[in-house]
Amino acid sequence: MQPFSVSSEISTSQLPWKHRLTLRFAALLFNASIRSDLTVNRRLLNFLDPKIPPNPNSIHAVSSSDLTIDASRDLFLRIFTPTVAATDSLLPPVIFYFHGGGFAFGSAAATSMDMAARRFSKELGAVVISVNYRLSPQFRFPCQYDDGFDAVKFIDEMDDEDPLLGRADLSRCFILGESAGGNLGHHVAVRASEYAFKRVKVIGFIASQPFFGGEERTESEIRLCNQPPLTLKLADWFWKAFLPAGEDRDHAAANVNGPNGRDVSGLRNFPATIILAGGLDFLIDRQRRYYEELKRMGKDVKLVVFTNGVHGFFSFEDLPEYSLMIKEMRDFIGMFHRNIL
Repeated sequence: MQPFSVSSEISTSQLPWKHRLTLRFAALLFNASIRSDLTVNRRLLNFLDPKIPPNPNSIHAVSSSDLTIDASRDLFLRIFTPTVAATDSLLPPVIFYFHGGGFAFGSAAATSMDMAARRFSKELGAVVISVNYRLSPQFRFPCQYDDGFDAVKFIDEMDDEDPLLGRADLSRCFILGESAGGNLGHHVAVRASEYAFKRVKVIGFIASQPFFGGEERTESEIRLCNQPPLTLKLADWFWKAFLPAGEDRDHAAANVNGPNGRDVSGLRNFPATIILAGGLDFLIDRQRRYYEELKRMGKDVKLVVFTNGVHGFFSFEDLPEYSLMIKEMRDFIGMFHRNIL
């Protein structure tokens, strides 16, 4: 693949009223689910976004199954496999999918996350491995990063007879992380860059509105602090519930480009990266900084800004931004496909 370092912006129509209402409801739900003592009302969250079992039958041309890694920490994988054969002879690539939710919300088995992973599998023609990682505040840093990296290692160390090996191309693995999952994906990519895998080759990182932070407020954090569904107040709560007690937002986990962040310029195997950002997301300045720092460190990186995209626009498949985002992902994955051909 040819190196790239590109920043582009895509503008579409304003968010429809029904989606604005949905986002405001989501903001109310999130605020009703968190408590000042850094606990979470999971009963409410699970009621509104119930967990569902995997489905071995073809639903929207994708089947799913669960694979347990460690029952003691509820670490399992929900694997989505396209049931429609590809038009070429290549096995489909693998996508390790990390859901969002501020490290405190979500599950690979939740209805919304199941639907998202299923859509990615169908539209990207990939085997999607959705990782059910532990949640804060019960489990803080680095539990989520450990779970994410252990999931990649588990696939790498599978038995030679495992049927997944015959259904997917482990030499073409990607990390796809949304929001907090994008933060998680960055840190897993760093670890993967330093590890000698037997089968797995992580060649690409898709960071969809990655969740980064820092003590000093950025201009976009101030300007868009109350834009639902992710407000600055809610984000601050997520960081307090996730980071080690006594640490601030300049911790290396949150502020990856801050004073304590890791310089990845020396990591030769750090994957090519595409950052998908929303112009109405208060995280946009930090995502631009992430792009600039990866570029400065000599990494292959592309930034695409959807000018009218709010945080979480990737949840609305009827929006033009969603279709454009899928096209960007498909083109990014396809560059490695063409390189093989």
